[in-house]
Parts: sequence; C-alpha cells; structure tokens
Amino acid sequence: MPIPPEPLLPLGLRLRNRRVVVVGAGPVALRRVGALLAALARVTVVSPAAVTALEDLAARGRIEWYERPYESGDLRDAWLAMACTADAGVNAQVLADAEEARIFCLRADDATQASAWMPATGRTGRATVSVHADRDPQTAAALRDAALAAVEAALRQDSALRSRRRPRPTSPAAGPGASPGPGPEERPGSHPAGPGRVTLVGGGPGDPGLLTLKGFQALADADVVVVDRLAPLAVLDGLREGVEIIDVSKIPHGRFTPQEEINDVLVSHARKGRVVVRLKGGDSFVFGRGLEEVIACTEAGVAVDVVPGVSSAIAAPELAGIPLTHRGISQGFTVVSGHVPPDDPRSSLDWAALARSGTTLVILMGVENLGAIARAMTKAGLDPVTPLVCVMDGGLPSQRVLRSSLATVAGSGPPAGLRSPAVMVIGAVAAFASG
Repeated sequence: MPIPPEPLLPLGLRLRNRRVVVVGAGPVALRRVGALLAALARVTVVSPAAVTALEDLAARGRIEWYERPYESGDLRDAWLAMACTADAGVNAQVLADAEEARIFCLRADDATQASAWMPATGRTGRATVSVHADRDPQTAAALRDAALAAVEAALRQDSALRSRRRPRPTSPAAGPGASPGPGPEERPGSHPAGPGRVTLVGGGPGDPGLLTLKGFQALADADVVVVDRLAPLAVLDGLREGVEIIDVSKIPHGRFTPQEEINDVLVSHARKGRVVVRLKGGDSFVFGRGLEEVIACTEAGVAVDVVPGVSSAIAAPELAGIPLTHRGISQGFTVVSGHVPPDDPRSSLDWAALARSGTTLVILMGVENLGAIARAMTKAGLDPVTPLVCVMDGGLPSQRVLRSSLATVAGSGPPAGLRSPAVMVIGAVAAFASG
C-alpha cells in the first residue's frame, strides 16, 4: 500500500535580520548560505572547517562562523536551522536540539526526519513559485517548471503584471533537496561519458538578478559548477539536484586555488563527459584570467564557450550612482588593475599618462595600493580636489560607498573601513555618488 503524501503547510519565510544557523560548511551548505543571504537572513555557520567561499564571507563580515564542532546551545535565538554536515550523528543532534527549542530544521542527509523541506523554487517578475512533491526532487522540479511557464504566459498576456519582470531560462534549475544527490553518471538523463564541454559564465557583480539569461541557461544544463568567491552565490541554491559544486576561490593573502589546478579541474571533468560551468564574478575576461582557461581547454581538445558577464568595473560605479561618462564632464573611462603600486617594477602602467588622459579612472584590485596610486596621480599633475569614491560589495545588500578626494587619500591613506572587494573611481563624475 503506497504511503500517503506528507501533509504540508507551504509558507514564505521573511528572514530579513533573523538568525539562521547552518551546521556544516561544505558545498551543500554553500548553496544554502547563498540563498539565505539573498533573503537578507543573519547567517551563522558552525563547522571546524569551511570551503573557501564561506571562509571569505566570514572574513568580510557577511556571515558569522563558529570555527569548531557543533555544540548544544548553538541554535539559541535562531528562527531556522539547517543540518548540512556529512555526519549523520551530528545532523541528528542538530535536529533533536531544534525540536526541543521548537525551531524548524532542514536535514541534508535525511529529509524524512526533518521538520522542514526546501521546495523546488523559481522566480519570475514579482512571482516566486515553490513546489513540494513528497521528497521527489525530479517531480518537484518538473512541476515547478510547468508552474513558471504558466506564470510567464500570464505576464505576456497582462501588461500590468510585466512591470519589474525578470527574464528566466526556458528550463530554470532549482534543486529542492539539501542533499548533493547522485553523481552525474548515476543520474537518469545525465550526460554519458565522452566529450564534455566547458562554459565560462561571467556572473556579474554579485546580485543574481544581474546574471545574464544565457548564463542562467548554462547553469540549468550544468553537471559541475566551478565557482569563485565573487560569483553570485545565491544562484547555487537554484541548481538542479545532483549538480557538483567545486569551490576554487582565491582570497587575497589567504587560501587560494592555483590557476593551473583550476584548469585541470575544468579539463578533467569535461573529459568525463560532464557539462562544466565555470562561474566567475564580473566578466571572465576583465582581470578574470578567463582566456587562460579557454586556452587550457582548447589545448586539451575540450569544447569551450564563453558567456560574457556584467563587469563590476562598470556595474559597481553605476549602482552607486556614478556614470563613468557624462556629457560635458567625461568623454571616456579607463579600467586598470591596482594589484601592484605604481613604483613597482612589475607595473606596466604609465600612471602619469593616465593622470593627463582626462578620462574617468576605474581601479580594480587596488585596495592595498590606493594611497600610492593617489600620490602618483597628484605628482603627475591631476587636480588634488578630484573626487575619489570606493564602492564595496557592489550589487549586494552589503554595498557601501566611501567618498573621499585624491588629496585626502594621498595624504592620509584610504578611507576608514575600506576592504576588498571594492571598485575605486577617480574623476569628476565620482561626485555623483549616492548611497
């Protein structure tokens, strides 16, 4: 006799500034944390070790990380808990503590025991569609797609509903379960062993809404997603069931994955017949070493495509109200890397020429060397009162705008609180900064 479906009360949780505890800090936790941050939750992660992207989020103050094993009491003041470790005993303890504290809890390794489940979710326009299918992720995803298609049809027919509409892929992916699921060779309908392919996707500055339609479509088809710390992490929670997430983040002066190793990961998975998406922040070819990955794939005989992304060099200033060009003020802009100071032998930039160019100067990767850059620009004759603005976490809920001037930074150093990632803008147009 078949087991009747579990009766559920579907709810939309408002998590802004509410504490959510995620126990575990591996790839499964990573995809959940990205979704929680997008919901503006106050996230605490408990784990002795973490994947690099989560470590980076903790270092940037976007999440709280208890760098130790789970302890009873860690769920205090939480509204929601997620047990995402690979240890069934730990997950069971988290669930038991949550039950005692009357906190709803998701359990990655055994949804049957959990008090809450993640549905298959998709969003278009002002509508969020969530589908539960009694713990059957394939059915839930298929029904979700059908529901989204119906919503799209309604949006096309009713112009009043089309305001604030966002495009979505034909078959968007949103895995309903917390478990990483079977590998691609084990999953029905997965790509057989043989020639795979790699797609480099520029993810934009961090807001998942700024990922392109083609980028969403590539992610919907992926077997493996190789992700950077500055990619839009919230989209990871929308991947279909069983997609493997590989974190190859590079933290300034911290943990990093060598570029050669990243190249090997892309090639080796593609050679196993897998569809690999390399998800980067911004655009893959703007200080993203994307061409190196294309060359590595091409030399290995692996098919590779590139999906351009919205570059943070343009997006971050714009989101802060700064037009890089403006009639009567700036007829152009120059984007440069500030990862080495102007007097460093490794620098190939003519900073004096940049000071005389009359264009807006956009500096990426220049937090540490901003003072030296400002001094070089003033020495070369750029007006000391020229506005200088730093945009941190552009496109994210944590975005901050720090205003200063060339003379102030040259004399006193970067603005207080400046940290990476940040985009710096020097020029008259920076005076338009807002927020």
